[in-house]
Amino acid sequence: MSLPGIDVTRLFDVAGKSAIVVGATGAFGQVVCATLGRAGAHLVITAGSASALAELGEQLRGEGIDAVEVARRPDTEADCDAMVEAAHDAYGAIDILVVASGMNDVSPIVDMSPERFQKVMLANVDGAWLIARAVGRQMIEQGKGGKVVFTSSARGKLGHPAGYSAYCTSKSAVDGMTKALGCEWGKYRITVNAIAPTVFRSPLTSWMFEDNEDAARVRANFLARVPMGRLGEPEDLAGPLLFLCSAASDFHTGHIVYADGGYTAG
Repeated sequence: MSLPGIDVTRLFDVAGKSAIVVGATGAFGQVVCATLGRAGAHLVITAGSASALAELGEQLRGEGIDAVEVARRPDTEADCDAMVEAAHDAYGAIDILVVASGMNDVSPIVDMSPERFQKVMLANVDGAWLIARAVGRQMIEQGKGGKVVFTSSARGKLGHPAGYSAYCTSKSAVDGMTKALGCEWGKYRITVNAIAPTVFRSPLTSWMFEDNEDAARVRANFLARVPMGRLGEPEDLAGPLLFLCSAASDFHTGHIVYADGGYTAG
């Protein structure tokens, strides 16, 4: 008998890989930058706010992380081409794309204008499609495979009673795009997956973690559906992210990875 020749030292190794992080200054984007950067990846960080991006870039470089800033959102082909060009110029190739950008607009559908609905779709779906298209072309030309990770949500699978018609629709679309591109790009050894969190600690959700009656009531209602009995922390996203960006996931594509404490399982 001989054990399989598995090199466990390289399974989660992303050192020296180049990664574009779209929406780097957001809550999940910062998790992505910290995780991949501290694991040795070279980063191209992008966001719409030049000042916030410069601050993040300074923090990353202060830790010895290689980071190049591109102050753009994936709104147009030109924006996405600029991100690809920056990565190619800085590092010669693109190995990883993580799309961490997005938005929500909570409103009953009867009160929501088509323009507000479309704004959510543009941010969560169109932008992800445009940057995946640009990066995919580069990865295919490079001929050495690659990793694409979208940001979905538990709301891509489950509805919500509090005015989430735009958000749930957009995340369901992201799930569909993940599966479609996973199939389309499998022959190029480009894996396409999505991380789908539920509530985790961020500036937007910090009120849910506070010690007061209102927050406690909301937490109790939510946690009744979470088998693990707690809200998510940034560290809970780091593990799945590193898995999906490394050789450990080379045979995984088209998957939605729920980081939700079992919320969508029940």
